[in-house]
Amino acid sequence: MVVAMAAVVAFAVIVFLLAFAWRAPRRHPSMSLGYCAMQTFCWMVLKCFYKIKVRGIENFPETGPALVLSNHVAYADVLVVGVLSRRPVRFLSWEGFERQKFLGFMCRMMGTIPVSESKAKEAILKSAEALKRGEIVCIFPEGSLTRNGSLMQLRKGFELIARRGGAPIVPIAIDGMWGSFLSFSGGKFFWKLPQHFPRPIGVVVGKPFPAEEHARTRLRLLELASEAFAMRPSLEGHLSREMVRGLAQKGTNVAMVDLASGRREYRASTLLALSWAFAGELKRRTTAKRVAIVLPPGVCATVANLGCLLADKIPVNLNFSLGREQAESCLQRAEVDLVITASAFREKLSERSPDFPWGDQILDVADFMMKSARLSLGWRVGLIRFLPGSWLPFCMGLPKRGGEAEAALLFTSGSSGQPKGVRLSHRNLLANIRQIENAEILPEEGVFLSSLPVFHSFGFTIGLWYCLSRSPRLVTLPSPLDSAAAVKAIKEEKVTVVVGTPTFLRPYMRRATAADFATLEWAVVGAEKCPGDLVDAFIDKLETPILEGYGITETSPVLSVNVPDLSDPEEAPGGVWVGTVRGSVGRPVIGVAIRFIDPTTEAVLPSDQVGLLEVRGPNVFMGYLDAEQTAKAMTPDGWYRTGDLGRMDDEGFLHLAGRLSRFSKIGGEMVPHGTVEDALRKVLGLIASLEVKIAVSSAAEATKGEQLVVLHVDDIDVETVRNALAAEGLANLWIPKVFKKVPVIPILGTGKLDLNKLRELAQG
Repeated sequence: MVVAMAAVVAFAVIVFLLAFAWRAPRRHPSMSLGYCAMQTFCWMVLKCFYKIKVRGIENFPETGPALVLSNHVAYADVLVVGVLSRRPVRFLSWEGFERQKFLGFMCRMMGTIPVSESKAKEAILKSAEALKRGEIVCIFPEGSLTRNGSLMQLRKGFELIARRGGAPIVPIAIDGMWGSFLSFSGGKFFWKLPQHFPRPIGVVVGKPFPAEEHARTRLRLLELASEAFAMRPSLEGHLSREMVRGLAQKGTNVAMVDLASGRREYRASTLLALSWAFAGELKRRTTAKRVAIVLPPGVCATVANLGCLLADKIPVNLNFSLGREQAESCLQRAEVDLVITASAFREKLSERSPDFPWGDQILDVADFMMKSARLSLGWRVGLIRFLPGSWLPFCMGLPKRGGEAEAALLFTSGSSGQPKGVRLSHRNLLANIRQIENAEILPEEGVFLSSLPVFHSFGFTIGLWYCLSRSPRLVTLPSPLDSAAAVKAIKEEKVTVVVGTPTFLRPYMRRATAADFATLEWAVVGAEKCPGDLVDAFIDKLETPILEGYGITETSPVLSVNVPDLSDPEEAPGGVWVGTVRGSVGRPVIGVAIRFIDPTTEAVLPSDQVGLLEVRGPNVFMGYLDAEQTAKAMTPDGWYRTGDLGRMDDEGFLHLAGRLSRFSKIGGEMVPHGTVEDALRKVLGLIASLEVKIAVSSAAEATKGEQLVVLHVDDIDVETVRNALAAEGLANLWIPKVFKKVPVIPILGTGKLDLNKLRELAQG
């Protein structure tokens, strides 16, 4: 053993000496032999553990000063930046490293600039002086390793260094380090096994920009991080292979509990075997590329969707709450000739929607599962349990690459018009699965309650593909409206995370107690703005925090999310790494670039100004079924126009002001419907109401272009309400004059307001 270790060390020394002998004569004139030796050592370490792909290396300046700014995911980031440059790079490093023997030696060899809270000014001056001498200085502006994989708050000081040193800023993004043993993933440093070896790392060096534009540094870093994330080789895979690997790893563990009728457990191997068998049936029944699915969450929907993937078909989960005309339109545009459903659900739906367009060919997945021969499933289960997971995709005949090929077709809610067909690629869904995993809002060993419809983008990606491919046990309920069943499931199944909309979660307040939610770590909400009173009520009554996020169907869907705060008295500013800011929808997930545009001039705005939000990243959809709609929604360089107005605060949290379509332009001023609704709920005492009893829309008006219209369910005294709004400080222009009583406020199956019907009621 000792001899073997000595041989390995000797071999490493020889390799180092050979590499150093080759690099030393070719080093930059400004690089000392000591720095060259350290760079060679760093190069060897990186070659052993990482496979690095670099883009934009030509943006590293060959001459003159430069302030390099990089995101900070792992301690190895220093090695990456140090090896990239042909010239020596002077890093700002924590003063404590200087006092350690080995690290202190490395710091001295590389000429680092020590920094601490007590010596911040001195470090700034030394850095500026180095820049004036024409050197390259590197700083990680977050000031510490990221605690959630995303870009955290940028500490002030780097812009002062750049201005004083008269140097341009060179942004760098490093992707792939999160999850390595030198990162903080899993809430700890070091003690983690490597997930990949060698680990693929993507690095993008951006174009230099002047220090005067430092206000846009965050957005530039996010854009580069998105490019680096998009370089991941795993995004070119096929979604079916991701599911097979995930389920094979779970083996005989229970992967799903279906509570649709009673309680049924399904092991991962059984789910995969059923889906594999169903894939064969699909291939026999249709040659069409797309297949419609009309099912609620549960084992039938899971087998149907996974079966489609294994058959290399494209699942089209249809919104069964749509009217006949809209549903027929979706089926025709999707070009499907087969609808997968279950007879029991079909009978229930026929009672509510007797004219639902089922089409000519129907496949009953529940009937197939009941009639599947034990022998047919038995040999499949045997292969799944005993063959290595890497062999199963070959046995199933699955494609190796999916990439930009279409993997799913979802239709938007149609809240503001006809539902649009959103084409999502394998790359889109694989990217969002990794983005959700990176945020660490779904505990690895947790239990996830899925009641959102599978036609809902959150229910589709998180409640289906994420849970199947990752560790959480999936518990399904057929309807998000059954709050009693949801509370019972959370208590009895020991659910740790639930995802829903505020509309669906609010009834929990009437049914649940803190004891019922004892195992629930947090609830994640999205799809609509979360009222502050609901956040307070969940904390006060149920002792459960709400984490608000943001996503849209076109982005697969998750774009940003708040994460729990992390206590760290030693390093964090104020003793806490802030993961949640009330009223925000969190920081953008890894790989998402954002910018804000003036809706009128289309000029790019500073991030702290409210503008039309545009996003870009590998999770942004392929396009709509309608090419004209795609052209309107996408810019030529790949930015998607979300239709939402928002801004970003100094800590990097995204704040939404509302949909552009939920603003009225009255007398030249943009009036937000959501703000007026919040004020109305307050003056009418509807804050704690479990039902939606009021909504604001608009109608055309001759003199000012538009006027606000309040739709309400209960009787109200209009003048009293208007006076109360004025007393609340609402501007006169924002106080509605038109009030209309309606039997019910129209709500979509996704829990959102039906804006199209609201507009019809307001204008009628």
